Amino acid sequence: MWFITLSKFRHKPTKQELDKMTAYYAQIAKQGTKVNQVFWTLGRYDAVLIIEGKDEKSALQSLMNSPIEIATETLVAVPREEATKLLK
Repeated sequence: MWFITLSKFRHKPTKQELDKMTAYYAQIAKQGTKVNQVFWTLGRYDAVLIIEGKDEKSALQSLMNSPIEIATETLVAVPREEATKLLK
């Protein structure tokens, strides 16, 4: 399953916190939740993550253990090709 996570930093992240996040992405990948892309953004959210996990529970568990304080909103994403099949 694909998930899009919109993130807002609770404070300006430090270099050490960013290093922890990089290690964290590798850790959760070993548990089955892969971070495919991370984008820093302008506007309402500071970052957008595109992640892939086996189900909602595993994605939720991975996101809840973040090593830095962030507020998130996570959306379930369905690839366009799969979604259009539902229209037939």
